[in-house]
Parts: sequence; structure tokens; C-alpha cells
Amino acid sequence: MPARTRRTPPLAARLASVAPAAALAALAGCYAPLKLSPSDAGTVLSHQLLDAPDPSQPGPYAVKHLYYGSGTDRRRAEYRDSVSIRTTSVDASKLVDLKDDAKSRNRWWGFSPKEFPRNGRVWYPDGPGPYPLVLVVHGNHDPHKFSDPGYQYLGEHLASRGYIVASVDENFLNGGIRQENDARAWVLLKHVEAWRDFNRTPGNPFYGRVDFQRIALMGHSRGGEAVAEAAAFNRLPRYPDDANLRFDFNFPIRAVVAIAPVDAQYKPADQLTPVQNVDYLVFHGSHDGDVSSFTGLRQWNRVRFTDGQEHFKAAVYVYRANHGQWNTTWGAGDSGPRSNRELDLRGLLPAADQRRFALVYVTAFLDAALRGERRYLPLFRDHRVAGAWLPKTMYVARYQESSFRPLATYQEDVDPTTGAEPGVELRGDSLGTWKEAGMKLRSRNGLQENNAVWLGWNNHVAGDTAKLATPASYTLTLRDSLPARWSLDERSTLELALAATDDQPKPRKPAGAPKDSADAHPRGRRDRPSPPPRAPKPKDDAPKPPMDLTVELADAAGHVARLPLSRFGPVRRPLEMYVLRRRDREAGAFPTQSELVLQGYSILLADFREAAPALDLSRLRTVRLVFDRTPAGTVVLDDVGFARPSADFTRVGVGELPVSAR
Repeated sequence: MPARTRRTPPLAARLASVAPAAALAALAGCYAPLKLSPSDAGTVLSHQLLDAPDPSQPGPYAVKHLYYGSGTDRRRAEYRDSVSIRTTSVDASKLVDLKDDAKSRNRWWGFSPKEFPRNGRVWYPDGPGPYPLVLVVHGNHDPHKFSDPGYQYLGEHLASRGYIVASVDENFLNGGIRQENDARAWVLLKHVEAWRDFNRTPGNPFYGRVDFQRIALMGHSRGGEAVAEAAAFNRLPRYPDDANLRFDFNFPIRAVVAIAPVDAQYKPADQLTPVQNVDYLVFHGSHDGDVSSFTGLRQWNRVRFTDGQEHFKAAVYVYRANHGQWNTTWGAGDSGPRSNRELDLRGLLPAADQRRFALVYVTAFLDAALRGERRYLPLFRDHRVAGAWLPKTMYVARYQESSFRPLATYQEDVDPTTGAEPGVELRGDSLGTWKEAGMKLRSRNGLQENNAVWLGWNNHVAGDTAKLATPASYTLTLRDSLPARWSLDERSTLELALAATDDQPKPRKPAGAPKDSADAHPRGRRDRPSPPPRAPKPKDDAPKPPMDLTVELADAAGHVARLPLSRFGPVRRPLEMYVLRRRDREAGAFPTQSELVLQGYSILLADFREAAPALDLSRLRTVRLVFDRTPAGTVVLDDVGFARPSADFTRVGVGELPVSAR
């Protein structure tokens, strides 16, 4: 008889064997002091300017509920005994390889990938319809702890507001399978196919009740990537990895919601998934203990609008939100049973607040995307307009409409002086840092697959800290024909995305100071005596003040208007996060304690005209960032351009801050 292996009991069990006081002390010793960035929510969310109903409030419809499925499910009683609509299975064997685990998985579930069931739980309004259709798909979790019930809060809420919502069962794809998000996407589209039949079949509970021209897909975690894959597959004639599998979808999918998604777990034809011509929303929590970086930004950047129709995309980074609380069956346990031992859960948003954010943003997004309710678009452009609706935490948000026309995206070439349009010139003045580079994710070796420009300045003069030189600046110059071609006027907006960092260049050399002798001497610094050692600077843990800068427009006649960027949204320092209980493990897992997420700013050109009435927008020549409001710092800048908002522009704080003009 083989010897038994002695298993080391979990930390909590081992501590339980010692005196209670000692156990508590040992547990406390595993935690460093809780550290969060100071919240500015009291100021940023102090306005409620949006003239629209609160989307987190229930709607007027009574909500009904039913199941559809195989009627033979071995593990799910609701899909065996309680189905109102029986569905046929689908053959996903070309998309799923169970490898060595096939026999045990097939035995446990009672079916193989050749007979995947189409099971779903549905919440729907008590009325004749037709109603828009929203399909929700979960991500990877313990396959024996079913994930599809966890979106009931969303399903019931949306149904009360006139949507049919189906939470799709894909638990049989959970567990140890890898690179299966193509299967998740394909199965989801086969559910849309089933709904088309429901809507067409007399006697079906949903006969004629589905508005099949208004479809949205929503997914969480791996499901968040799967909905993007589904949007791509929906337009393809054949499966990219095996063209013998024909696709025949082409459904009118108009909107996609990704909640804390992964990205590139599956790559069609070894390429990053392209998504076109759907409205797109993605959001992610800073304290996500599973998908540890905002990888959904990569897909957000890849969404393209090419059909000439009105579309928009939005991204929101939610400070202190985690991964699991978006699903009520997952909870705070982002790393499964180990969560209480590994994750620092003290700083998390309350689950109710996190889900209230989801209700606000998902409902507003679907109303805008599927029903044309443009009153909600200002929420995505500038979340400060809805301070009464949102949980009191910090948000970093991006927004872009199909009308956006870029001056610079920093993806164009390797020349830092040229922009996205022919003739657009980029110029830095007195910058200590000026470089274009790829943006990184917080996770080690993670990339955002997107470039930006780093601009660093220090207006202090070396040797005289009280003296400030002329402020550094960064200028984008337009060619003469561009303002007229883009029809720039007071209804247009200047768009840019920016984040402050904690870096700053050294003070500038005094004017006329000679160059460093190392630059002229052929042997460089080797002949210079070593400087005396400097005493180490005391560590300063005090939070740095918010950053600010001036945005300046000038026309061909020299009229100039200046506005502080902070008038159009917070210019925050990096938001700190500590996800793991042990700081040494946190430092080993992540090279930084913040995620590089840029805040989007939309500035109505009418605001510049108010500052300088003589400014001629039809002859606009330069957009200039002047670093005059913070003496030293570094910012990351991306996606500078102009847009024409498709809805009324709601402004925050107009007149509250000083402006200047000459």
C-alpha cells in the first residue's frame, strides 16, 4: 500500500491550532497597511447635469422568466426538467480539443463537443414586444459551480426596461481548456441562430416578440473576449482556422459589451481580433485579482468604424472594483479558494456598488446603441455629468465616436514630427522628454498594442530653484485646408487622451550655459573626478497634487484662446493598487503599482470661442499644450483630433475656472 502524502493545511487552519490572539496577530502580519490613492470623488462626482432618467432604476415592465435547453441535461436540473423551449445540440468539435481530459469531461457532462447543448435562462418583459435581444455569456470558472445564474441582477433589471435577456450556459467549456474562446464565440452565435427560430416559430413563447434588428452581445472575462470574437465571426463566411467550416451568420448585431475581458487568448489566423461597425463598451476594475491588467483596452483600440454610420466606443476603468463581483456567483474570490489567503480584499468596492455601476453603464449603453437614446452619450464622454448615479469611487474613461478625425495617433510612422494627416506637424519646445513608444500593461511583459507620445518638462532652472523658465510646450500644426475639409466650427470638439505619470526630467540648464564637457571631450566623463556621494533623499509618501496644463488654440491671424485642461476632467496622478496581501509578491508579480490608462477629454470648440471671441475656427492653425500650470512632470498623450458630437453636448464646470485670451 503506497504511503500517504501529508498535505500541508491552509494557513487559516494552521493558525486555528494556536491561541486565538496569536492567530489574529499572525494573520494581521500577512497584511501591509491598506494603501489607496486619495479619492477625489467628492469633487469630481459633485454634479448631476444629465437630463435623463437614472438608468439604474427599474423600468415599467413586470418581469417573466423561463429556461430553454436540451431537456436532457445530466447536471443541470433546470435545463432538464424546467425547459419551456427545447433546443437541438450543435457540433463544436472543429473548435474544441479536449486533449487528454476528453473521456473524464465527456463522462461527467454526458455529452462531447459533438453534442454541445444550447441552454439559457431568460428574463423578459411581460408584454407583446417586440423587444431588443441581449445575450450574456460568462467566463472561465470552476465548471462544477455554474456561472450563468450570476447575471440575474442584470437580466431582471434590463427586462424591466424592455429588453429580452438570455444568460447563456457555456459551463461545459470551463475548467482546464485553453484557447477555446473561438468555441465560446461560435456557440454564442448558435444561440442567436436559435433565437431567430424562436422569433419565427408560431406557438413559441417568443414568436414575434423579438426585435431581431436590435441585438447586443455581452460577455464577462473570457466571455468578454468571446463577444468580440463573435462580432468578428458574424461577418466571416468561414472559420479562419479551418475554412472547411462554413459560417452563415450575418446577424444584425449592433452592440458589444465586454466586462473585464481577456484578450488574445484566441487569435484568428494568428492575428488580433478585428471588430468593426458595432458600438462597443468595455469596463474593468483596478483591483482585479484574475485578469490583472486592463487588457480590454487592446480590443477597444482595435474597434474600427468604416461604414459611414454613427457609432461610438467607450472604456471605463473603475477604481477598487474587482473581477468576480460583476457575477453574483463568483463574488470576491477572484483567485478561487485561495482568495482569502492571497488577495487583499480590504479596499474593494462593496459588491452592491460595483454592480450598481454595471447597471448604470450597461443600461445607458444599450439604450443609446439599440434604441438611439442619445441623451445618455454625455455619460460616456464625461462621467462627471452623472455624479448622483455613480458609486463614489474614481473612474478613468475613454470615448470616441465615428466622427473622430485624428491629427495624431502615434501609430502612423516612426517620425515624431509628423501626424496622422498629411501636412500635420508636431513640435516640442523645451521638453526634457519627447518620445513616441508603445504603452505597456501593468502585468509583467504585457503590452497595450498601442503607441503614444511621452512629454516631460521641468520649468525650473538648475542652480536657482526659485526661477522658472518659459513654460515648455507641445504643438500640433494643421495644414491650411484641414479646418474647412473637416467643417470645424463651434459644434466641433477637440479630442485628446492623456495621463500624468510620476516622472519628471531634471531642471533646465540656465540660458547660455555651455554644453557638458563630456559632450565635447573624446573620452567623455572618464577624465572627470567623481562627484562626492549625495546623501539619500528622505522618502516622501505624501500624495502629489493633481497635475494641470493649458490647452491653447490659435488661428492664422494669431488669435489665441487658452483653457485649463482640468476644466474638462481630472488630470490625476497614477492610481495606486495593491491586489495581493503580501507586498513582496506584489512587487514580484507587477513591475508597477498602477495601470497606464489615459483619460479622454472632449472640449467643445465653442468654449475656446467664449475665451477668445475673435478666434476663427475655420482658419485654425495650431493646437498647443502648454505646461505652465505644473512646474515639472511627464504626461502620456494619444489620439489628438476633432469630432462632431452626435448628441447635445453637456458641459461641466463652465465658468468655474479662469480662462485667458489674447
